[in-house]
Amino acid sequence: MTEDINKGSQSGERSFKSHQLNGLPDEVSSPVRREVVSRSALGMNTPSNYDEIDVESGKLEEGREKTVRSSKRVLRIHNQALLAGLAYCFSSCSMILVNKYVLSSYNFNAGISLMLYQNFVSVIIVVTLSFLGIITTEPLTWRLMKVWLPVNVIFVGMLITSMFSLKYINVAMVTVLKNVTNVMTAVGEMYLFNKHHDNRVWAALFLMIISAISGGITDLSFHAIGYTWQFINCFLTASYSLTLRRVMDTAKQVTKSGDLNEFSMVLLNNTLSLPLGTLLVLVFNEVDYLSRTPLLRLPTFWLVITLSGFLGLAISFTSMWFLHQTGATTYSLVGSLNKIPLSVAGILLFHVATSLENSASIFFGLLAGVFFARAKMRDRTRS
Repeated sequence: MTEDINKGSQSGERSFKSHQLNGLPDEVSSPVRREVVSRSALGMNTPSNYDEIDVESGKLEEGREKTVRSSKRVLRIHNQALLAGLAYCFSSCSMILVNKYVLSSYNFNAGISLMLYQNFVSVIIVVTLSFLGIITTEPLTWRLMKVWLPVNVIFVGMLITSMFSLKYINVAMVTVLKNVTNVMTAVGEMYLFNKHHDNRVWAALFLMIISAISGGITDLSFHAIGYTWQFINCFLTASYSLTLRRVMDTAKQVTKSGDLNEFSMVLLNNTLSLPLGTLLVLVFNEVDYLSRTPLLRLPTFWLVITLSGFLGLAISFTSMWFLHQTGATTYSLVGSLNKIPLSVAGILLFHVATSLENSASIFFGLLAGVFFARAKMRDRTRS
């Protein structure tokens, strides 16, 4: 899936570069313009020459119009890419902050139920958009669901452990600890897919490990349960990424169109998560908590958790839009840089007690993430 998206994004970048080059020859090296300049320089003032100049001036004006149109098109692409990037950054930051607000500020102790409700909202929205013809999704056949089930089990575990860890750990440390996922994924790629990375990538991964360890040691609000859930989440997230690569080709073969787009995957994952999530709600006895909590009688609480469901889906839409407007390289780098304002916002909004050492560890970890993104770009370009 990642390779398909990358190829499509790279072709988008190539077309963007061709748009940037359009129009320049008309204005700089056009033979019409050279002819007009030479004729005016020689002072050819006969009526016939005026007629000739008028005709050629018309051609020159047409060339200038093409240049203006091309410049407007490039500007439009720049504006769309900027808008897509801002939308992606806003939705991804807001999703984590809203979840943290629900779990910590509201002190909501039913993370599985929150995940279940968010996924239910996503299913309703995707089905509605598909019914209206705004997006296209693959039919959810039994064969497709059976192939996708192992991926979905990991997906659900990934979401639930993320909820559990976010309840106990501050947002800044969560973003730093999530870097461990990159280490696990790189090791998994090496053993499962025989993929080798250059020294820059391994150096960045080493820096991530150091930042995670130093961040944990200096974390004033260290919580052993939260850190345990976060490391389990890193393992499941890496497993999801690696398993998805194996299952993707098989899943495409059992679809009617022979493809599986982002919207179909969102619908497939969220739909399959509903029965599994319901089962886990019963196993963890969240029903008893839900029947006693007064939060479910607050309209503002329902508004916030519904917003979180919209934001979860918005991440899928905006990431797809941003990838289409730019490319995998820009997307990866912006995703890494986006963690910096997210960490700062998490510390300020939730009044996290921190020290200079812990702040330095967090900043070091965020820079390591940016360094890793750049190293992966070079590694991808070289390969």
